[in-house]
Amino acid sequence: MDKRNRARLFRARLAEAMRAGDVNQSALARAVGVDRSTVSQLLAPGTRLPNAQVVAECAAALGVSGDWLLGLSDLPEQVSELLAGQVLVTKATRAPSDEQIFAWHREAAGYKIRHVPAQLADMLKTPELLRWEYAPYLARTTEQAVGASEDRLDWIRQTRSDYEVAMPLFELHSLAFGTGYYNGLPKGIRARQFAHMLALYDQLFPALRVSVFDARRLHSAPITVFGPLIAVVYLGQHFLAFRDTDRVGLLTRHFDTLVREAYISDRAFPEHLEKLAGQAGLDLSHGGGASAG
Repeated sequence: MDKRNRARLFRARLAEAMRAGDVNQSALARAVGVDRSTVSQLLAPGTRLPNAQVVAECAAALGVSGDWLLGLSDLPEQVSELLAGQVLVTKATRAPSDEQIFAWHREAAGYKIRHVPAQLADMLKTPELLRWEYAPYLARTTEQAVGASEDRLDWIRQTRSDYEVAMPLFELHSLAFGTGYYNGLPKGIRARQFAHMLALYDQLFPALRVSVFDARRLHSAPITVFGPLIAVVYLGQHFLAFRDTDRVGLLTRHFDTLVREAYISDRAFPEHLEKLAGQAGLDLSHGGGASAG
């Protein structure tokens, strides 16, 4: 933009911001630390652009961005306000029943939801696995986790959103053999968990799709992408949620890469479960038997 045109735009936007904030020349002069005559000159036709410090002080006093005053941006909000609107940090409860999560699901109704869980996706777990997992926590939290898992499945059954899950290969292996995170999980629960996933997948595919990636080749933090609207990174005690198009698109492409490069495709997922169960000696015909341990 020509300097004269930029100076003209600066004067117009400065006057606009003063009107919007009900700030007169004297008040702006005091806030900026200059004489009233200096502010008058800033608004006078034909005046050249002020130095960067004066622009910054005016912007701060009026609650707008310096880039907007200079015509470098069409957004009058300050950077801090823009970031506050695009990034949300919210507390993550141990049970995935936070009302905020349900709000994100409701907002994204009709869009595909992409999910990389921290462990096995809760919506795939049996109530007894959830109760074992949440045993160290309050009983109320455990029942919240069970209820939240059922709510996710109801969401899919009502065809509100397609749900695509990507998880690492080692997660299912650990579950099958009771190692790592699942150390101490009784064999019967593991067998019934595998039988449950097979039955659930047969019922809900393709609205529910699960791919398995090799974490030695590709890595992912726990994330959920709610259509084109919100991308959420799970930090453990907090969720970091992004609403700006660039970051939502970035995490969407990251997820799609996990699926595209999957070690086990969504169609081969049931076969992989059966193979793992066989290798681990899990009896799926009766869910492992009530007495298996």
